[in-house]
Amino acid sequence: MGLRWTDTLDIAIELSEVHTEVDPQWVRFTDLHAWVCALPNFSDDPNKSTEGLLEAIQMAWIDEAD
Repeated sequence: MGLRWTDTLDIAIELSEVHTEVDPQWVRFTDLHAWVCALPNFSDDPNKSTEGLLEAIQMAWIDEAD
């Protein structure tokens, strides 16, 4: 089973490995959504994303970057 929207920490870790040059604090939610959906292990419905889930992913990514 692949990543789902609720796997915020795992998604954040993968994003930090793929987008090493990006400061996650400044990522727009539209870009974040596209990047999550493009992850090879992501298998959830793109339409099930919410602002709250994207914010949780972004916050986990910021914590991961620190």
